[in-house]
Amino acid sequence: MRRAIPAKSFLLSLGLVLFVGVVSPVFALPNPPPQPSSLGLEATIPSSPPSSAPTIAVPVNGQSFSSIPITIGGLCINGLLVKVFSNNVFVGSTVCSGGSYSLKADLFSGNNTLYAQQYDSLGQGSPNSANVNVTYAGSQFTAPGALVVITSDYGELGVNPGQTLSWPIILGGGTPPYALSTDWGDGTAPTLQSAAAAGQATIQHVYSTPGVYTVTVSVSDNKGVTGFIQLVAIANGQITASTTKNISKINNNAPVNTTIPLWALVIAAVALVVTFWLGSRHGRTVLKRNL
Repeated sequence: MRRAIPAKSFLLSLGLVLFVGVVSPVFALPNPPPQPSSLGLEATIPSSPPSSAPTIAVPVNGQSFSSIPITIGGLCINGLLVKVFSNNVFVGSTVCSGGSYSLKADLFSGNNTLYAQQYDSLGQGSPNSANVNVTYAGSQFTAPGALVVITSDYGELGVNPGQTLSWPIILGGGTPPYALSTDWGDGTAPTLQSAAAAGQATIQHVYSTPGVYTVTVSVSDNKGVTGFIQLVAIANGQITASTTKNISKINNNAPVNTTIPLWALVIAAVALVVTFWLGSRHGRTVLKRNL
């Protein structure tokens, strides 16, 4: 035999449901997106390095040169940074564009073993290209160490517009002191400076607008012997006040109201009173019938 649910219990349950239904949405606070002025964490998702190597199509294996710099070029993955090495020394970099690259680079006196690598945005390098062996036989270089060598630990550096980009380079060979001229690729006048001795020197520049720039550094020693290297500078875009304002509009970042409205409390209270009154009245009616 099925037992009927007492009306009082039913009405109490109904009142509780009404109370929860009215009040709980007030407490169901949304999870707003981060405010423009809030702090957050930034993470980089790891990925595999480039699996294929760039190629060196120019120059060809066995070619000989009597003047420098020479042009080095080949195929690559679009958008990646390509770095070229000679005798395991970094001699120049550029960004792959349209599936190919081309840059100017110096050679060492005598034999040069060239190879290239391409790097993703995480700085992960691909396998080396096949080696290309060339020779440089400049008539002016008759003694070891007479050639000026310029290299760097960085083929690419970035900075925000308006901030100073400081780029360490390494000078060697030739006869100090050295005179340096740096073309930053943004149409401004080259930066001129000197270095009293071999070793590390720092070149500096401030970019006014975002972009990817080809930087060429030329150096001459006390005897007029020259060296050359090509690099890649990136001027990042900065977040402006208008950008922040637009982001705020898109995300609809309005303040979250955590106050319970008075009308919600009144409705909930009335629902409870009515529920208890009806339940009590029904209970008295049932009791009279049983008596």
